Amino acid sequence: MSTTVLTLRLDAGLKKQLDKLASATQRSRSFLAAEAIRDYIALNDWQIEEIKKAVKEADRGDFAAERDVKKVMKKWTRNAG
Repeated sequence: MSTTVLTLRLDAGLKKQLDKLASATQRSRSFLAAEAIRDYIALNDWQIEEIKKAVKEADRGDFAAERDVKKVMKKWTRNAG
């Protein structure tokens, strides 16, 4: 795997937290930052794909029936309060 350098700015408090985590996990700041970015991108890629699927479903008129929505709402609000 090839790598490249990325320079970024962090506020002092965040850098201090990163240093503390790096020390506790015996990992480099660079490793932890790359891992955090990788996780962030994976999560956001997943969300974007799910939103695109939902928009396509909506464009097709593929919605839950009102009775199904009421059934789910009743299930989740029955014991509330």
